Amino acid sequence: MVLMAKDIVRCPWVNLNNDLYVAYHDHEWGRPVHDDHRHFEMLTLEGAQAGLSWEIVLRKRDHYRKAFGNFIPEVVASYRATHREKLMNDPGIVRNRLKIESTITNAQAFLEVQKEFGTFDRYIWGFVGHKPIKTQLRKAGDYPVRTEISDAISKDMKKRGFRFVGPTITYAYMQAIGMTNDHVLSCSFRG
Repeated sequence: MVLMAKDIVRCPWVNLNNDLYVAYHDHEWGRPVHDDHRHFEMLTLEGAQAGLSWEIVLRKRDHYRKAFGNFIPEVVASYRATHREKLMNDPGIVRNRLKIESTITNAQAFLEVQKEFGTFDRYIWGFVGHKPIKTQLRKAGDYPVRTEISDAISKDMKKRGFRFVGPTITYAYMQAIGMTNDHVLSCSFRG
């Protein structure tokens, strides 16, 4: 079935005046991710977004890919002091020392998880029994900012050395990678 523009209903948080945001909602958000590089990308971007709007991070996303080696954890884990300083002076990313340092630390922790579980995907999806949680959201006020599962994931990731993975950031990550299907019931992209 092909939807006509007038028939499309989107989640209430989507800024319809921002084509980048609309495309993100329509083609990425809430769709299950099982590729480790995409996992690392979304973990990094969700951490970068802390305290900012997602629209800011989306605008900087392409530059993030260049600055952080296409989100290949092995590349990012090897960044040394000179590269870190270069990143601090890069206006194409969020220039926050703690966020930059956490991306490098998270790459190292990510690699350790891959060693232990075979893939990061196997580790992260294990928290939801390897299938998405389907929520029953109807309006903007129904969205939780954290859940018991995001609390558990956050706690475990912190124990493993990850940073910028508090329960709220973790829940946003779960939404982004489709671990929880938080498209409202009326959304044309609910799936």
